[in-house]
Amino acid sequence: MHKKKKRLIIRTVILSVLVLTLIGVLYVNFSKERPVVAEGDEAPNFKLKRLDAEGETIELKDLEGKGVMLNFWATYCEPCKEEMPYMDELYKEYKDKGIEIVAISVDSNEFVINNFYNKLGLTFPSVHDKNGTVMEAYDIVPLPTSFFVNPDGTIERVVKGALTLERLEGYLQEIQPTS
Repeated sequence: MHKKKKRLIIRTVILSVLVLTLIGVLYVNFSKERPVVAEGDEAPNFKLKRLDAEGETIELKDLEGKGVMLNFWATYCEPCKEEMPYMDELYKEYKDKGIEIVAISVDSNEFVINNFYNKLGLTFPSVHDKNGTVMEAYDIVPLPTSFFVNPDGTIERVVKGALTLERLEGYLQEIQPTS
C-alpha cells in the first residue's frame, strides 16, 4: 500500500511539471512579438534560386531601382491560379517600364511548381522558398499575398488574397519608377 501511494505522488509531481512546462512554452511562443512587415517598411532582402532560369538566383536588393511585385503562392491555392494569368499579361506590358514580378512558390516540390508554371506558359520570374524562410520573414498568411515594393525598396502596399486585373494594374502603376 505504501509503494502505491509513493508511485502516485511521484507520477503526480512529474505530470504537474510537464503541464507547467507546456504552459510556459505556450505562453512564451504566443506572447512573442512577431515582426510584421507592413506598408512603409523596408522589404526584407532574400536570395532564392530561380526555377525558370537554370542556375540563376534572384536577390531582392539587386532589383533596387525597379518597382517589384512579390507574389507568394502555391499550386494548391485556387485564388493563386486565378490571378497568375493577370500577372503574366501585365508583366509583358510593364517589364519594359521598370516593373519586376517575382512569384515566390511555397510548395514543397519543384517538379509540381515547374509543371504548373509551364502548363500556364508563364513568363515572369519564379523562385522557390523551399525552407519557408522568406515566407516567415514576410509573415505570410493567407495565400496568395502580394507585396508591392517601391524602387527605393520600401513596401508601398500589401494585398492579402487574389487580385483582379484592374486592381493589379493600379498597384503596378503605383510602384512604377518615374523617368
